[in-house]
Amino acid sequence: MADPKGFLTTGREVAQTRPVAERVKDWNEVYVPGSLLPIISKQAGRCMDCGIPFCHNGCPLGNLIPEWNDYAYREDWTAASERLHATNNFPEFTGRLCPAPCESACVLGINQPAVTIKNVEVSIIDKAWESGDVTPQPPERLSGKTVAVIGSGPAGLAAAQQLTRAGHTVVVYERADRIGGLLRYGIPEFKMEKSHINRRIEQMRLEGTKFRTGVEIGQDIDAAKLRRRYDAVVIAAGATVSRDLPVPGRELGGIHFAMEYLPLANKVQEGDLTVPPITAEGKHVVVIGGGDTGADCVGTAHRQGAASVTQLEIMPKPGEERNPGQPWPTFPMLYKVTSAHEEGGERVYSVSTTHFEGDEDGNVAALHLVEVEFKDGKLEQKPGTERRIPAQLVTLAMGFTGTDQSNGLVQQFGLELDQRGNVARDESYATNVDGVFVAGDAGRGQSLIVWAIAEGRSAARGVDRFLTGTSALHAPIRPTDRSLLV
Repeated sequence: MADPKGFLTTGREVAQTRPVAERVKDWNEVYVPGSLLPIISKQAGRCMDCGIPFCHNGCPLGNLIPEWNDYAYREDWTAASERLHATNNFPEFTGRLCPAPCESACVLGINQPAVTIKNVEVSIIDKAWESGDVTPQPPERLSGKTVAVIGSGPAGLAAAQQLTRAGHTVVVYERADRIGGLLRYGIPEFKMEKSHINRRIEQMRLEGTKFRTGVEIGQDIDAAKLRRRYDAVVIAAGATVSRDLPVPGRELGGIHFAMEYLPLANKVQEGDLTVPPITAEGKHVVVIGGGDTGADCVGTAHRQGAASVTQLEIMPKPGEERNPGQPWPTFPMLYKVTSAHEEGGERVYSVSTTHFEGDEDGNVAALHLVEVEFKDGKLEQKPGTERRIPAQLVTLAMGFTGTDQSNGLVQQFGLELDQRGNVARDESYATNVDGVFVAGDAGRGQSLIVWAIAEGRSAARGVDRFLTGTSALHAPIRPTDRSLLV
């Protein structure tokens, strides 16, 4: 156990954010560098080393949280890093981006502020990189088997790294010009600087993983031919089809999916563009969708100099405390103020867009909305609540509906889909096509980064068993376990 009395004597402290006026002028991560180091050991000491650590159940990866909390409390950073990497390939990603369902399941959280598990995690991995504890782990011998991984998001990268370390020759195919998937082009720089991705990619290269960018399977390479070329294939292409808003005026200029808007800002940071083709500068911006992607649009608009930012959400405003239908240790829907929301803008709940209004040039000029409420379990409009708000840039951040089927990948493989439109698979993550497996959002549907990594690791175990008849790879979950889907 860490500090036996830590949860009684130490209050919860989290990473400090830089002043709003400072950080909206740049794209660096919002946290004060080094602000966790003076406090993190004591924060780790708040862990109670519970007889039944429900944080394990809250984490889809099954992270060994009490163990690395103990090492962090004792400042044994090398041992903490080893325990952290035992279940998670990329803790610097989850430590920055995961909404931390582990903290919602923390036993201390029943009647006190939970342990800052996410902050401890990111402190351990940042310390590990700084001290040189993160090194390539190439396999001792090669199996002679080859695997193609389609998609280089967290699921694809996790599967690729696990399979490479198992001795297989792995090639990752990515249709974008850089490796990383939505980590690269969907997550703004102020949430995670891309240097964290780059050094992991270099580690994987040194381990033996090969990468092919600018190659879209189904378009540039026939999927069936790819299957014949490799002993196994892992589909980790994500759920990239954005949910649309089919209302009058949708065709107007200035209305874009979030994944049309956000990648352009990231390309500016990569040095590919000087000015993004879609920018919020000087415009009244409306973000439709109240989730994390919507918040990313809000923060991006602030940094681009928007005249105003309004975020719309069709659901009611969540409460600040758990409601009875979401008891501990489940992941509750709570009112959350992200760093982007701290920077300004208005958040409007329980509203639905009725139509867009255009200007004489065919561009959006305003958005018309109406308040909604639940009646008999259905959302209905409230008469007399219609209003108009200015909107010169609208981003649609309402989630995703499934895997892209327009490129021919699903059809060329002959894949079966489940009732939700995802690629169907069994408990070993195998599809109906022999030797073809699926991991992450492509098989699960839109979910969290921590689920993507967990599924990538589990699919890798299924592939390894398919290729060799057995597997020593760690598999944290099975696809039929949806009790923690959030």
